[in-house]
Amino acid sequence: MASIFMLILSFLCSQGLCSSSVAATSTIRVGDQLNSTTKLVSENGNFTLGFFTVGRPNSQNSSYFGVWYTNDNQWRKVWVANPNSPITNSFGVLTIDSTGTLKITSGGSSIMILHDQNGTVNATATLEDSGNFVLMDAADRRILWQSFDHPTNTLLAGMKLGYNLTSRQNWTLTSWLNGYVPAAGAFDLSLESIGDSAQLVIHRRGELYWTSGPWNNVNFEFVVALKHARYPYNSNYVSNGAGKYFTFDATDANINMLELTSKGEILDGANSSFVSPAGFSQVICCLADNGFVNTVLPRCRSQNDSFQEKSAYFLGTTSIYVDNTISSLSDCMERCWNNCSCVGFASSSDGTSCVMWSGNDKYQIDETGKSVKTHVLVSSMLVSSMPPPSVSSMPPPSVSSMPSPSVTSLLPVSSKSSKGNKWIWAVIAIAIFLGLLTLGSLLYLRMRKRRIEGEEEKRRKENLRALTASVTLNNADAFENNGRERHDLNIFSFASIAAATNNFSHQNKLGEGGFGPVYKGQLPEGREIAVKRLSRTSGQGLVEFKNELILITKLQHTNLVRVLGCCLHGEEKMLIYEYMPNKSLDFFLFGVQYVYPYLVSKNYS
Repeated sequence: MASIFMLILSFLCSQGLCSSSVAATSTIRVGDQLNSTTKLVSENGNFTLGFFTVGRPNSQNSSYFGVWYTNDNQWRKVWVANPNSPITNSFGVLTIDSTGTLKITSGGSSIMILHDQNGTVNATATLEDSGNFVLMDAADRRILWQSFDHPTNTLLAGMKLGYNLTSRQNWTLTSWLNGYVPAAGAFDLSLESIGDSAQLVIHRRGELYWTSGPWNNVNFEFVVALKHARYPYNSNYVSNGAGKYFTFDATDANINMLELTSKGEILDGANSSFVSPAGFSQVICCLADNGFVNTVLPRCRSQNDSFQEKSAYFLGTTSIYVDNTISSLSDCMERCWNNCSCVGFASSSDGTSCVMWSGNDKYQIDETGKSVKTHVLVSSMLVSSMPPPSVSSMPPPSVSSMPSPSVTSLLPVSSKSSKGNKWIWAVIAIAIFLGLLTLGSLLYLRMRKRRIEGEEEKRRKENLRALTASVTLNNADAFENNGRERHDLNIFSFASIAAATNNFSHQNKLGEGGFGPVYKGQLPEGREIAVKRLSRTSGQGLVEFKNELILITKLQHTNLVRVLGCCLHGEEKMLIYEYMPNKSLDFFLFGVQYVYPYLVSKNYS
């Protein structure tokens, strides 16, 4: 009986429904432990930190460690330490070991190392009233690690969304897989520069999904809630030499939070209203509106098609397909949308995979509401649930509705005139047809060209974004105009490099290695450069390109060649170095045939 009581007590405490001897404290020290029955509570009781379980009813629940509002009756978690590393038992422990390492363990095995800095024997971890969980060196009050620097799906007052160029820190939100599974979902929210300003951006599986529009010193163009007086926060955008970020301060809200939902929507936790435009099932294709990005319409869909959630079941011979790939509901929707035979979808019982229906699109509404909620394909031009009228119920066409026997009955009676008019109409019809065909061809070629240019520009921006996350890049114009050397790298345009190397002429070629050919060039101000051009057959991609750029940037020495910048243009990737006119060191050491030093550089992964 005692063991049963302890199991019940352990379950209640894991749900936050009991108190413990640690519940009144907000700090742990070296050697202390938090388990499933103990919690930390911030000084004024605003936030609670501890282990919790999530999962659908009648499913195997997993344990996570995180932070939530103490008085939130919805038990929404504002930060999760191990969203992608769940604990499958109730033996999770948070501790600071003797070396100062803050970690989560289970059954003696490490699940996640939150911070590892050996020798910090005076470390303390405190849950602050802001919701920030801070690891600090008690000796000098130095912050070693904090949860605000590692957000999950929620932005609290005082948190940052953006990036720091000095520390290389990026603050982004990542949605949950669904309402029950904190694992990384389909959407991420970040801040990106746009001219002299910035905008909020939501990506879906790496593809641009929604933009807020630029910040105008008051709000973002498409962030609806910022325009209403009921919005309980003071929003701020900060831009300086160290970086750019968006943050907000709470005014009078008891529960202040902006949540990126698993459906790609920004939700205000204070009043459960949407900050970004809502419309999960309707926002599929194809016209950009309210910040949503234009997408391509599948050949089998129309702009009148959409998915609507209904308590319904399909009729007839509709087949069911279960996709066991780890997927969010948004992933299920896109797969069904792009599958011409798919007429509906739903999440599996555990919410991590898809169930899709194909074939017959007829369904029956379940008035009792007991059927599984299903997203069915509907159209504003067609009511799928209504059966088509039978042939016997259709009235026969009237005589007046019958078409005329021939077009010639509308022409003059004269046979010669009739023949002449026939030729005229035939010539006109052919001319119109050819004109429309030509116009259509021109429009198609223009749209194809714009699409190709758009894809190239998108790839270029993605490459620049990936590089910007690792190195500091400047516009080469600033370097070329003032003539001074800078420590930051520069982005050169393809046109300027082509002009400097005489359009990559053979006379300018210095040699070729595993990375690709190297050309000598001269910038407009007279400076000589060496251009290392990635060969398309080298098998190297952006990752290798970025690693080499980062490595050579960090290796600064008077006897080493210096990298000046890079150039990205479509599939082209080039590194720009100083030109070494006096050959390489191996020439003088070994007497080998002159080989340009840039050709012997190794590829680093």
